Amino acid sequence: METTEKPIEIRAEITPNPNTLKFNVNRILIEAGSLNFPDKEKAKGATLPEALFENENVLGVMVGRDFVTVTKLPGANWNLMVEPVIATLKKLFESGKIVFPQGSGASTEAVSQGGNSEIEKKIRKILDEEIRPAVAMDGGDITFHGFSDGIVTLHLQGSCSTCPSSIMTLKMGVENRLKSLIPEVREVIQV
Repeated sequence: METTEKPIEIRAEITPNPNTLKFNVNRILIEAGSLNFPDKEKAKGATLPEALFENENVLGVMVGRDFVTVTKLPGANWNLMVEPVIATLKKLFESGKIVFPQGSGASTEAVSQGGNSEIEKKIRKILDEEIRPAVAMDGGDITFHGFSDGIVTLHLQGSCSTCPSSIMTLKMGVENRLKSLIPEVREVIQV
């Protein structure tokens, strides 16, 4: 019996960041973590972000499990960009090309990085199980950078990296949650 894969579907979704859209794809793009391409230089060797950066209004690209987040220049108009972005993504996915070759320059930042103290393990577990899935719904990602002297450092990516409400998300959401579960956490900052 022959099985045929469903046609590729891509749907644009607004995020809290007016300069960023999340493009949901009905395929698993990467198994875990995220691939962040904050500029054209970092995209070299990675077919998908290179193709998206051909649009002069694209400022950044982040790839999550089943979505691609595109950040535009502040003066650019989404009405003129959505269809070309979707067309580029469809063309690449339908071509069967490897869109994220090894060594593509992407920073695949999984929360497993960092030290291995019990506190850091707890922080990473909370980030992985609660915070990252919620942030991914808005087209972003938060990765663990470090923990020292009660201060948790995190890296915001995708729609979160330039979002006007990212400080509130970090302080009111992430910091409050970590403090409530881990008394040793005094503050959460972005790097």
